[in-house]
Amino acid sequence: MRLRNITGSREMIARSPFVVPEEGLSDCPGMWQKIFGNSHPVRIEIGMGKGRFIHTMAKEHPEFNYVGIEKYSSVLLRAVQKMEKEELPNLKFIRMDAEEITKVFSPGEVDRIYLNFSDPWPKDRHARRRLPSREFLARYDRILKKDGVLEFKTDNRELFDFAVGELEPAGWHADVLTYDLHRERELMEGNVMTEYEEKFSQQGNPICKYIISR
Repeated sequence: MRLRNITGSREMIARSPFVVPEEGLSDCPGMWQKIFGNSHPVRIEIGMGKGRFIHTMAKEHPEFNYVGIEKYSSVLLRAVQKMEKEELPNLKFIRMDAEEITKVFSPGEVDRIYLNFSDPWPKDRHARRRLPSREFLARYDRILKKDGVLEFKTDNRELFDFAVGELEPAGWHADVLTYDLHRERELMEGNVMTEYEEKFSQQGNPICKYIISR
């Protein structure tokens, strides 16, 4: 991906007031409400890309705090640039690998998790790296509050079928499940589209979604 190779992006991110410094991440567990300066629930998006979804959510829902997590500096930089144009007090960013998620949030500290158009990692030997895998569901289980939920959207039917198959072994169940989100009027109420969702839906690709809990 071209966006992963912007020269100096990591240094620019490190200087941004909107990004939690990497050296300070170990101090974050249990401290997110203090970081935001309020007692609002914390919601996170893992693999946020260029930040359209989470920036829109934070703007529309000031009653929640949002943390966007992205592995690639050049992609995260796009989200930072959005914040420079329209700063939101209830949104922070982290540059990190999602495998480290339990080192950044305390048990039960997260109110809701969003996964949007995650990397499918199509080879079988990479199944553990897929964000809706049972390995990652175990990580989410640790940081999500008891009645918290996880929302996942994708246009990749194979990845979605895999994700649905992981639920029972991981001890989760689907509260909502659709293989064509944009035909579900009730589910589309308040739906915030990512860049990929807009692109793929315009191409006629059905968007799959589930909302799951334990």
